[in-house]
Amino acid sequence: MRLSLKMFLEKLEFQVVGEAENGFKAIQLYKQLKPDIVTMDLTMPELGGIDAIKMIKAIDKNAKIIVISSMGHEILVKEAIMAGAISFIVKPFKEEMVSKQFNTVSQSI
Repeated sequence: MRLSLKMFLEKLEFQVVGEAENGFKAIQLYKQLKPDIVTMDLTMPELGGIDAIKMIKAIDKNAKIIVISSMGHEILVKEAIMAGAISFIVKPFKEEMVSKQFNTVSQSI
């Protein structure tokens, strides 16, 4: 899924500066890279997405985080929004939805 998202974002001319396989790595990479936009899955090993969102927002209250999550995780998506995520995309994602969300967020940067 990460590879598909990366390829599609690069096709839209977004630069993907990092990828994390778990929440701890996401936080570490955020500190190092300070990306304009973060995509975050909610179910990850070691540290889940909601906790990672909270920790990234503690580092940078202006972090732009888009949640990408499967159907059936509506409660988790609500928690993620309450933790500071600005939007969400349902997996499996459709390219037009990713394009719309990223273009909307990138215009606010």
